[in-house]
Amino acid sequence: MPKTKSAKKALRKSEKRRIENLKIKEKIKRLKKEMKKLIQENKIEEVRKLLPLFYKAVDKAVKRGTIKEGKGNREKSKITKILSKLSQKEIQS
Repeated sequence: MPKTKSAKKALRKSEKRRIENLKIKEKIKRLKKEMKKLIQENKIEEVRKLLPLFYKAVDKAVKRGTIKEGKGNREKSKITKILSKLSQKEIQS
């Protein structure tokens, strides 16, 4: 346990930050999981509606430093790639 006043404050701050970071990461995971489920069900229009929310959550996490920029770009790229493949299949059908 911290002994000094500043160490106690630092512990409180880091705990608050940890909880906030977990909330942000969970939101990203939840959106990604929901989008993948909709992709499995071929509900492309609903996925397109969720895409801006997913982008916003990832960009906000990168801006705050919760996740690194490369990981954020990778996450967005993966979902976009899957969505574009489905769109191509839909156009060809």
